[in-house]
Amino acid sequence: MTTLASAAAPATDPMLSDFLGLFSQAFLAGELLRLVLSNYQGADPELQRLQIRPVEIKGELQLSFLSQNRTFDTTKNYPLHEAIQWLQQGISSDFRSALLETQSLEVQLSVSKKGKILLNKRKTSNNKAQAVLAHNKEKHRYVEQSRPYLQALGITDAQGQIIPSMSKKWKQINKFIEVLQKAISQTGLAEQQAVHVADFGSGKAYLTFAVFDYLTTILGLKAQVTGVELRQPLVDLCNNTAKKLALNGLQFEQGDVKHFKARGINVMIALHACDTATDYAIDMGIRTGAEIIMCSPCCHKELRPQLLSPPVLSPLLVHGIHAGQQAEMLTDGLRALLLEAYGYDTQVFEFISLEHTSKNKMILAVKRKKTKDNKAVLAQIAELKAFYGIQHHCLETLLQTAEPTS
Repeated sequence: MTTLASAAAPATDPMLSDFLGLFSQAFLAGELLRLVLSNYQGADPELQRLQIRPVEIKGELQLSFLSQNRTFDTTKNYPLHEAIQWLQQGISSDFRSALLETQSLEVQLSVSKKGKILLNKRKTSNNKAQAVLAHNKEKHRYVEQSRPYLQALGITDAQGQIIPSMSKKWKQINKFIEVLQKAISQTGLAEQQAVHVADFGSGKAYLTFAVFDYLTTILGLKAQVTGVELRQPLVDLCNNTAKKLALNGLQFEQGDVKHFKARGINVMIALHACDTATDYAIDMGIRTGAEIIMCSPCCHKELRPQLLSPPVLSPLLVHGIHAGQQAEMLTDGLRALLLEAYGYDTQVFEFISLEHTSKNKMILAVKRKKTKDNKAVLAQIAELKAFYGIQHHCLETLLQTAEPTS
């Protein structure tokens, strides 16, 4: 693929100038949908075609160049003037066909064997443009389906299509990145030079790879993402995959949250950490000063045998499922309150529909920028414990040596 450094002087061919002018106007007007370059004739044996789309990075609108290769894809982002510089050289010399799609126009560029450039313009009706926009909005994804790691992890096939059996995992990945994106927007992480993420119980690391890709490719950050997993074969598998994809900064370690040494973590992730493992993860996140803590708890066992529910509730709690739901609500409710007391704005919500997973609750905590009186929150915790006869809550015990944020 031709690099920007090797791009030639501005093209003199009037047809190409016209084409690039339409491209620039559409981008500046916010009407550019995409530009696809195909029929590659260059020297790179791996490159097949190039897709260019507008993308916002740190509040600045740029152009994302997705190089679709035979093995794995690569993405680079350029401002408009650098993109035009590249296209002046790349079109006609390397690519013999280009399709420009805007909200109101489709322009097909083709290069003959003799090097003559031909343009075919076609206006698209307003109704069609609106339908395309509505469709794009409906199908909006926070993860590009063509990302190389998705194929390496078995989410997509060789053609970049979602494997049917992995469609639920694909939706979960997108939802997770959506939640992470909104959390990051509440912090200053996008402006930092480097970000450290720890993902406990990373498993096959679908989300770990997605987080690394989002931070480095979309936000353009220098990211250190560490997946922590008990099962050594999975650690080896994920490290080999990261090495194969040349993802410097993504690594996996064998261990668990109780023994991992926190090292300046900005984002702490613990999905499906069983029972009190979630408490150890939250405690670590608070102690290391993480700006974002994301947990999806499961197996709520600690509080259930302690609960002394009021007699008036006994007709409801005679059913085991209700007793379990009560214990779950109290466990995660107290976790959220403790996070509030220690300086975080906290939400508890459905992470992804029960249609896709039964472990669907998420606790999201974003470090508060302003101090807040925690006495009322601590009083609420004490009142709840007294009401239900709770003698011990793991997270509260772990945090007893940490000072609540006032």
